Amino acid sequence: MNAGNDIAPIDDVTKLPANAHVSPAPLWARLVATFFGVGRLRPGPGTWGSAVTVVTWAVLAHFTSAASQPAIAAVLAIIAVLIGIPAATRVSRASGLKDPQPVVVDEVAGQLITFVGVAVSWKTLLAGFILFRVFDILKPPPVRQLEKLPEGTGIVLDDVGAGLYALALMHLALHFRLLTG
Repeated sequence: MNAGNDIAPIDDVTKLPANAHVSPAPLWARLVATFFGVGRLRPGPGTWGSAVTVVTWAVLAHFTSAASQPAIAAVLAIIAVLIGIPAATRVSRASGLKDPQPVVVDEVAGQLITFVGVAVSWKTLLAGFILFRVFDILKPPPVRQLEKLPEGTGIVLDDVGAGLYALALMHLALHFRLLTG
């Protein structure tokens, strides 16, 4: 940062420190972090990551009982977080960027969290998609602070926070029957 200026230049925000170790990310990390290449789609890789997750969840939910869907969504979200953090860390280090755009495993985790305990219908899928994207983009407190955590932890946990906000609003909407009929 410049002396007397408390706003970091954009390069300081997006780039890793110069002494960070940079080597190619392993294939497993690139596949997981980009959700099998979805993160390479343009424009808006995060939106693509969320959209593909919604469609994937709709298909999976179609083939599972309604009673098992909350547990399945929760387990898938946990898996995305646990595998996503090291994958995002590896890709971040290899790219030299703090939060590379092609990394969308964080959107996968957050989007799945949005649907825990939510019956699947076109209205809930659409509402969940919109709510998650809004919270992911706006990053209300403490979501913005979570992205400041180091490496993959910060990349993934801010989207977990956005997913929790979206989940809370989804359940409120369902409680007040705003997504029925």
